[in-house]
Amino acid sequence: MPKNNQLTSKQSVLMLSALLTALAVTMPEMCMPVLFKEISEELRLNLVQIGTVWGIVPLGSVVFLFVGGVLCDRFGVKRAMGVACLLAGAAGAMRGLSGGFTSLVAFSFLFGIVASIIPVGVMKACRIWFTSRQLGFATGVIVTGGGIGAAIGSMVSATVLSPLLGGWRNVMFLYGAISVALGIIWLLTIKETKDARTTEYKNAVPARQAILHVLPIKAVWLIGFNLCAYVGSMKAIMGYIPLYLREIGWSAVSADGALTAFTLMTIIGAIPLTLLSDKLGRRKVVLFPAILIAIICSALLPIISGVFLWGVFVMLGVFHQVYIALTNTMVLEIEEVGVARAGMALGLALTLQRIGAFIASPIGNSLAVIDLGMPFVFWSILFVCGALILMFVKETGWKVRRDNKKVL
Repeated sequence: MPKNNQLTSKQSVLMLSALLTALAVTMPEMCMPVLFKEISEELRLNLVQIGTVWGIVPLGSVVFLFVGGVLCDRFGVKRAMGVACLLAGAAGAMRGLSGGFTSLVAFSFLFGIVASIIPVGVMKACRIWFTSRQLGFATGVIVTGGGIGAAIGSMVSATVLSPLLGGWRNVMFLYGAISVALGIIWLLTIKETKDARTTEYKNAVPARQAILHVLPIKAVWLIGFNLCAYVGSMKAIMGYIPLYLREIGWSAVSADGALTAFTLMTIIGAIPLTLLSDKLGRRKVVLFPAILIAIICSALLPIISGVFLWGVFVMLGVFHQVYIALTNTMVLEIEEVGVARAGMALGLALTLQRIGAFIASPIGNSLAVIDLGMPFVFWSILFVCGALILMFVKETGWKVRRDNKKVL
């Protein structure tokens, strides 16, 4: 493939992957919290039922993430991602047909299952099209796209789209149509020729053999448990911050503004820091400072106040998405994994990450009955556990690979 065409292909794949993450995954998911008031009034849902609907989407992804990785490895990212977008669009739109709690839960669970293939697929696409010198930046763009999608989805779905389209049901239909359209574009534009590395799946070993190859890889499990601790704690903190700030006397506007500041900083920090990691040719040189800052900031949250709290939220946000991007990159760079098995390795790590996100919040929140600051202490301890696990993960990156070749 000519160099210019290859560059164009890389740019197209990266741009489309970021759009898929934003428009087919995070926006359709994050529109729900802001639409819950309208949905609950029409379907007569109580708080417990609303919580069940919200929690069922990540539960669906836990069930299917690893399987989604296997499908991406077996059938290639073009087919798996294209079909996943079509199905995610259909499942997401079906939420708009819900007549009550049961059907809304069922359609939301289905959406969580099929949409979970997309994050795995876009990361594998980055592994296929980008070298190790560019891989950190590529994954940074993907997670930034997801962050932007989440922010926009929560800002416009209830205040702009619902009044404009005539209700929450039509918002679901719109997001579903966008996902279907992107799936068709992906299928029509992503090329897999004999010169492209995207065709490696054609020579893939049987799925059972590939799974038995990936499961014993220690580094995948270590990174997965690290993500379980880090992402679980960070997601829990994000959910607890508005409640905590209200309890200590902040206004509702200020409390929500603190979370908005955190979200905005996650978008700002990802690309520059992943570029720095690519330039240095190593991942842990950025990851260790990031998790150290998370430990310090979460430990400080119960004992500081005022403007210092804003500083903590900013620092936590700056490193949040870059941490996820670079740990995902490390999974993709594990030598034993390779391109052919990148999907299932990433699916396994992300499954552990989602489990952490599912359990860290309720355990931490339950400690608030002792003291409002105790949840932060628990999550800080989890960050410490994540840092200790990270110490046992072998460094990756192009410079490490180059140095290893020199030794050989």
